[in-house]
Amino acid sequence: MSARILVVEDDPAIGPQLVAGLLREGFDASLAADGPTGRALATSESFDLVVLDLMLPGEDGFSLLEAWRFRAAFPIIVLTARTGLDDRLQSFQLGASDWLPKPFFLEELVARIRARLGLGMAVERRRVVTVADCEVDLDGRLVCRAGEDIELTAAEFAVLELLVDQPSRAFTRAQIAARALPDGGDRVERTVDTYVYRLRRKLGPTFAKQLRTIVGVGYRLDPG
Repeated sequence: MSARILVVEDDPAIGPQLVAGLLREGFDASLAADGPTGRALATSESFDLVVLDLMLPGEDGFSLLEAWRFRAAFPIIVLTARTGLDDRLQSFQLGASDWLPKPFFLEELVARIRARLGLGMAVERRRVVTVADCEVDLDGRLVCRAGEDIELTAAEFAVLELLVDQPSRAFTRAQIAARALPDGGDRVERTVDTYVYRLRRKLGPTFAKQLRTIVGVGYRLDPG
């Protein structure tokens, strides 16, 4: 389950973009645009971490830190344009776990969030799928069969990727043409048959058996 992050930030140029960035990083992020809303959300909902601005309307960040000092179960990262030493010291004295000045890099904030949550840095995993006796590297756009690289055109790989991404799903020829064949090219349905024929020929008989023709519909790639 994704870690829940509460962002308490009133600047409309920062808050929504920060939440969007955290969502892209895989967190479940929510925004409070003022102090009272931040206090209410932190009280009524469960969060794993709070990113807190100090200068807020209604109730400032220091007041929220004081309120959460002994009752909050989440770490708090202060994100602020107030860069004086006194502000830093007061933030930590009131229970802040970390402190980051504005302007800031999203990558650094994400790294600090992960460190506070004990998540470590995200490890990028390549999408490699085994189909029949073929290995399909979707990120590297490579296909290997019995240790031998198989050369596919861009359009052939696009058709293969669509079918591999959703095994056991039957696609109509029109769907394959619309989703996999390039704009401005020959996107008629009969062209799809040509690409399927080429994939079966290039990837071998075992693969060909799993790339099924669905009569009256189109094609389906069976897993395995």
